[in-house]
Amino acid sequence: MATVEASGSDGKGQGSETAVTYYRLEEVAKRNTAKEIWLVIHGRVYDITRFLNEHPGGEEVLIEQAGADASESFEDVGHSSDAREMLKQYYIGDVHPSDLKPQSGNKDPLKSSSCKSCWAYWIVPIVGAVLIGFLYRYYMAESRSS
Repeated sequence: MATVEASGSDGKGQGSETAVTYYRLEEVAKRNTAKEIWLVIHGRVYDITRFLNEHPGGEEVLIEQAGADASESFEDVGHSSDAREMLKQYYIGDVHPSDLKPQSGNKDPLKSSSCKSCWAYWIVPIVGAVLIGFLYRYYMAESRSS
């Protein structure tokens, strides 16, 4: 674990100090019991232990993801903007930069709810529907000509 002081501006010309705590993925992985559950979502570490009993999907879902990067699972479920906002109260730090995988293009994944490859999920059903349509027309034409 490492803490880094970062200075920023609040828009009024005054500097403000904020401390960012960095956690290694190995440290997060140790927090995977019902007594202490940490998750990584988009490079940020969350201690969701207090949220277990409140989670609408049940605590089992969270325990399954405990101590790991749950970014993909979090996005797959399609959490609301309220759920994304709620994450802020469980934030405890960031994943150490050396443990991060490069991300393509997303500057702030918590604010971005777009899915770059969602069209891929629709290809198979669309192709299937078109194929079924052609087969239906073929068999209906065959039954009329008989």
